[in-house]
Amino acid sequence: MSTTPAPTFGPGINLLTTSTPNGIKVSVALEELQLVGAIPGYNFTKISFQANDQKSDWFMKVNPNGVYFRAPPRLHGPTGSLTSLLLYAGRIPALVDNREGKKPINVWESASILLYLSKTYDTKFAFHFEDEDEETEMINWIMFLQGGVGPMQGQGKLWKFALVLAPTITLISALPANHFNRYAPEKIQYGIDRYQNETRRLYGVYEQQLAGGKEYLVGPGKGKYSYADMCSFPWIRSHDWAGVSTEKFPNVEAWIQRNEARPGVIAGLKIPEQDGLTLMKLDPELAAKTAKEGSAWVSCGGSEDWEAGADVIMGVRQIMKGVANDAKK
Repeated sequence: MSTTPAPTFGPGINLLTTSTPNGIKVSVALEELQLVGAIPGYNFTKISFQANDQKSDWFMKVNPNGVYFRAPPRLHGPTGSLTSLLLYAGRIPALVDNREGKKPINVWESASILLYLSKTYDTKFAFHFEDEDEETEMINWIMFLQGGVGPMQGQGKLWKFALVLAPTITLISALPANHFNRYAPEKIQYGIDRYQNETRRLYGVYEQQLAGGKEYLVGPGKGKYSYADMCSFPWIRSHDWAGVSTEKFPNVEAWIQRNEARPGVIAGLKIPEQDGLTLMKLDPELAAKTAKEGSAWVSCGGSEDWEAGADVIMGVRQIMKGVANDAKK
């Protein structure tokens, strides 16, 4: 059980998050809205998976959605009965909006939060569309990510160990393609081909949409930066980690770079701490170290030696802390 005291939510928007692709969607949106003056600012609380904040009563009051997972005793105290290792884990991000003149509202699920922000605060249509048809097209792309790329890259077997790796979780949040390509102790070619090929197919849809000089996913002409881009970008930028090159998707690669150059995106990637992909770019050896330790965790997960698995994961976290500290100097 988490020992972290319940945060005190201030006036306005309060974000509960960590550096996952879904968390980054919302932090980027909030930073972009702040830059255009649509919101005066926002508060954020880092959700620590190590401290089990995501299964605390105060978090689950904001977001009732969760899943059971078997957690390693090394991370959660002495080994007890099997049921003592089944922990209830809430999901991030979640948002509490202490609205002036209204009762507070809880918003959860990343796409729902984006749509809430667009309707409630982006009243001048900075990042969505006044035209109803274009607005519907934007929602199409948000849902395409939620039902396509997101599940394909996010619902694999390894999330139970990725939870303890934040901010590395930005990259290894249990991608099926990642599972077979990076972590499986034995290479299973069918799994590698199945998930990587499907990921490539989905990227091909983005590639076609961005053809003809289109800079962003939705809007006439070159398009307009919108919540559709904010929703898709954090997942697709981690393509290398899933073993998928963008060499055959030049429009997608240019779109990734275009997104990464935005000041709002740069700021959003630092909430609540610098994301793992950026840290790995600063230390090229870190990706290999992370994959090695992740594979060790998977191997331990197949046996009773959970404590050894936790030890290697904690080693990776120490490496990442060092890289993050160096980046701040």
